[in-house]
Amino acid sequence: MVATPADKNAVKKTKVAGAGKGKVTKKGRQGNRRNYDLGCGVYRFSRTRMYHKKALWKFMGKKTKKTEKPKKKVTVVKEIKGEKNGGKRTVFLKKRTKLYPTTNKVNRHPSKKCFSDHKRRLRRSLQPGKIVIILAGLHKGKRAVLLKALPSGLLLITGPFTLNGVPLRRIHPNFVISTATSIDVAKVRGLKALNDKYFKRVKAKRVKKDNQDLFAQKKEQYKPSEQRKIDQKNVDKQVLKAISKRKGEAGMLRKYLCTMFGFRSSQYPHRMKF
Repeated sequence: MVATPADKNAVKKTKVAGAGKGKVTKKGRQGNRRNYDLGCGVYRFSRTRMYHKKALWKFMGKKTKKTEKPKKKVTVVKEIKGEKNGGKRTVFLKKRTKLYPTTNKVNRHPSKKCFSDHKRRLRRSLQPGKIVIILAGLHKGKRAVLLKALPSGLLLITGPFTLNGVPLRRIHPNFVISTATSIDVAKVRGLKALNDKYFKRVKAKRVKKDNQDLFAQKKEQYKPSEQRKIDQKNVDKQVLKAISKRKGEAGMLRKYLCTMFGFRSSQYPHRMKF
């Protein structure tokens, strides 16, 4: 096929029309780059060629003079007046203090934040009323009901005690797995009094030991107070009432809380949905 003069003119027009066009950006139209990579790190123009194209020789050896800022006056020279006096003295424009401290001032700033000032962040799954699986401690493997999160970052849980023997106690959220099942605990009363101070144990003062009483004295085992027992019964009664309101599921929920958690053969935790 032989190209006609009309076809050649059409090709020229398209080339000329597209030559000046570049990439359109938010700032405006930008031209195509003169120097670009042809492949394997070889550029279209060399460094010396681009030096002349950009006319960098105009700016070589030129240095802008540094503008000096006017300095503020600190002192003023004054004449010493009087019949017998003569001469000059320098006076500070800003009066200086007459008394200077003998030691440097110590700025008090705590290097560490108190534990009570730390921010508490809980997992979204740990909501009041959720049934959780205990992973560590005396009651590991048992299920319990999450009542609320305490200001210290710990969780307040209960078995209830009548079902699985888990009392009112605090536990760290890292030692707990949250399940999908939950109970409505919004109407449970008396939870405001159950704070971190409530669970703090009172330590008895140390008595000076004599040689005779070294083997006689023994460590006293922890025994819950009468108030603690009353609060346990009160909370358990309300939680069991909330379980009984689940029609058709109350019996199954009781059995679910009584049974221990464990894996059988061919059961893997990363494949399970709790």
